[in-house]
Amino acid sequence: MPYVSISTARGILDVEQKQQLLQRITDLMVEIEGQGNPEFRKLVWVKIEEEDPSHWSLGGLTASPERIAQVYGTIGADGRRVSRVKA
Repeated sequence: MPYVSISTARGILDVEQKQQLLQRITDLMVEIEGQGNPEFRKLVWVKIEEEDPSHWSLGGLTASPERIAQVYGTIGADGRRVSRVKA
């Protein structure tokens, strides 16, 4: 029974991205560890742990909700991305 834990800063992934990540990690575990057996899906646990941005740093800079929103866009009260960074 595999257990996969993913850690990220809160505010980076919206609801759809989390659902997609959970699905694709599960699919990958079925393909690799379960050798393609669809029954193995019932045994795969995947968990996303979101920590406060202040618990993270990159290059010595502490993440902040503002910095995350600047890079990834904001997430609304419904958990969906409101805006994205334009390339």
